[in-house]
Amino acid sequence: MDGRDLVRSVSVVGSGRAARGLRTVRAAWRRRRLDAAGLPRRGPERARVPGQVQGVEPGPGGGLIRFSRSELRIVVAVNGAVFWGWDGAGARPSYALAGSSGPEPDPRAVLEPDKDGGWRVVAERVTVVVSRHGAVQVCTPGGVTLRRDLPPRWWEPVGGGPGRWLQRSEVAADARFFGLGGRASGPRLRDGGYRLWNTDPGRAFGPGEDPLYLTMPVQVVVADAGTHLVFHDTTWDGTVVLREGAEGAGSGHDRAGRCEVRMDGGPLRCWVMVGTPARVLHTWASLTGAPALPPAWALGHHHARWGFGSEQEVRRIIAGYQERGLPLDAVHLDIDHYDDHRVFTVDEERFPKLPVLAEELRRDGIRLVSIVDPAVRATPGDAVFESGSAVDAFVRDAQGRAVRGVVWAGESVFPDFTDARVRAWWGGLYEERLRQGFAGFWHDMNEPTSFSAFGESTLPRSARHALEGHGGDHREAHNVYALCMARAACEGLRELVPGERPFVFSRAGWAGLQRYGGTWSGDVATGWPGLRASLSLVLGLGLCGVPYSGPDVGGFDGSPSPELYLRWFQLGAYLPLFRTHASLRAGRREPWEFGAEVLEHARVALLERRRLLPYFVTLAHLARRTGAPYVRPSWWGAPEDRALRDSEDTFLLGDSLLVAPVLDPGAERRTVQLPRGRWYHTVTEKAYEGPARVVVDAPLSRIPVLARAGAVLPVRGADGGLELEVWAPARGRTGGGLVVPDAGDGWDEPEIERYVARRQGARVVVTREGEDGVTEPPYPVRVRGLG
Repeated sequence: MDGRDLVRSVSVVGSGRAARGLRTVRAAWRRRRLDAAGLPRRGPERARVPGQVQGVEPGPGGGLIRFSRSELRIVVAVNGAVFWGWDGAGARPSYALAGSSGPEPDPRAVLEPDKDGGWRVVAERVTVVVSRHGAVQVCTPGGVTLRRDLPPRWWEPVGGGPGRWLQRSEVAADARFFGLGGRASGPRLRDGGYRLWNTDPGRAFGPGEDPLYLTMPVQVVVADAGTHLVFHDTTWDGTVVLREGAEGAGSGHDRAGRCEVRMDGGPLRCWVMVGTPARVLHTWASLTGAPALPPAWALGHHHARWGFGSEQEVRRIIAGYQERGLPLDAVHLDIDHYDDHRVFTVDEERFPKLPVLAEELRRDGIRLVSIVDPAVRATPGDAVFESGSAVDAFVRDAQGRAVRGVVWAGESVFPDFTDARVRAWWGGLYEERLRQGFAGFWHDMNEPTSFSAFGESTLPRSARHALEGHGGDHREAHNVYALCMARAACEGLRELVPGERPFVFSRAGWAGLQRYGGTWSGDVATGWPGLRASLSLVLGLGLCGVPYSGPDVGGFDGSPSPELYLRWFQLGAYLPLFRTHASLRAGRREPWEFGAEVLEHARVALLERRRLLPYFVTLAHLARRTGAPYVRPSWWGAPEDRALRDSEDTFLLGDSLLVAPVLDPGAERRTVQLPRGRWYHTVTEKAYEGPARVVVDAPLSRIPVLARAGAVLPVRGADGGLELEVWAPARGRTGGGLVVPDAGDGWDEPEIERYVARRQGARVVVTREGEDGVTEPPYPVRVRGLG
């Protein structure tokens, strides 16, 4: 224990939170003792590099290249993704990959000799060149290098056990880095180090906080030569250090961009996908699983608070929405609705008729969503603790005793979600939530978090996990703990309510989380920096394959000014998860709490979200089928446009809308970097030609939103039915759009309807094009942008 830890423990004990403070001190010491006894001491290590190439063994999609001290397996899959694993590592087992078999090797890929004694794998979409010393170079079919991984280095304990490794890489001088999970400082990742360890910061965070709740070793690298996604498939703790390149301004002395990945264990194996951003994300989704399709109601407006406190308060809030004519689709109950913070319970005094309340709300089109924490109070007589103990569900230490931590419920134990048997038990517990009337679930505290007076606020690294039967400790299981919890919930709900799509979103996760649901920002700080961080998180997570996310509108802590609240609310109206939420000690988040002017402007944002709901439903279906996020960086369709690559304060909602939120106080105008083509201001219908940097009005009443010329958007009409909003194509050009008409929460996959808009003189004609030919649209059509 260093001096800082001692000060922290003393301050916690003497802070007035005596009971919990003493428990967290004991928990911290207990964790330290367990790790001292249960983790191997780091002793002498041997450094190793691959050595010289010795020979090859061709195989499907590539082959095995042997070096004097290692071997490298390379496989190009039929979807164009490239896999390589050092020391012969294969793609399985993996928590990231969907299905049981993985993608098939491309039979057309050929392993052949390269110059200077190296080898290369040539495929349709990519060429992989391996030098005689083990450097791996990924090139486009035209021979342009996208990345070059230098020979890796390992450090292995002399006495055996997991080693650590280092992989250095180079990319183009003009490349920009994105991804690595939820990062508040993005979406473009600047020079610096980024830790890969899911972490509860324990306080509201801003752009400078790193790491956060959801990290994953997934990078999207965008350069003039092309876009590629790289995924290092190991769940262990690690660090990624990035340094952007610099061009020599014509002197020819470009400095390459650099990436350094250091991992404390696990296999050194990697996937790379190349192509357009859309192709890259589609390939990534084909590897890691299609994004879960949220029910239509989950794409509306959600209201939450830690501290609703009672049925009467919930009814008061809902009546406030209804009396003011404000759309509301879901209400979330936080841990204060539990009986003394115990998971899968209800405080019967404050919520005596919760199923009745839930049914009344459902009749009004409002769903109840329940928080679910993984920790289970370790108290004899607690139903969840007793049933979990009966099936040996909880994480144990090296001596076989259940690991205990401190969370809101007090002394608690933690289910081992890396065990299929435990996942089945946990999934069955959601039956209690369904009986109470809940329709959706948000997972919290699942990094996992265990309060600690000093050191890490998580389980001991020596804690033992099943890890699907091969066994291991928390160093390997930590980052996938929440992913496996989400899997348990979704699999349980699909059995309990087979006719409905589950709605689950999780604070923590890992690569592949999208298979089970989405995420949210966690406890983002109230303030203008927190507002900017909210957009960064959503954009970055979308590029990592998690398309459904959103922030706590207004920030988790504190009391936002009316202006800040409104600007956050206006941004949230265009994000997939549109949820207001705040902590127990924060100011209110209902729109009417900020004055009449804010209320009216918030009403406009809510009504616009309701009007755009068919468009959000369509984007959800397209995300499931293509992997494309709803919210996309403005460079999505033109990654070669450097001005767009460096633009971080706008985003595309689908292909059709460019949203320019107001992220600074006092702004009534703002600049917008336009992609190529004609864009219409959706309020004034003024046309702008891109690529260009333009200045647009941004009054308090709205944020600027521009529609792409030719776009066909499904929207909600005045009568509540679906309507096509068509933005006039430029003369001599055509446009179009896709519509997926789904207003339910079942498993049917509706047909994708394709519409084409053509300019004919002063008119715009819209047709539906399908297998049965060209027909008239079955919905009303409203043309805008004709002057």
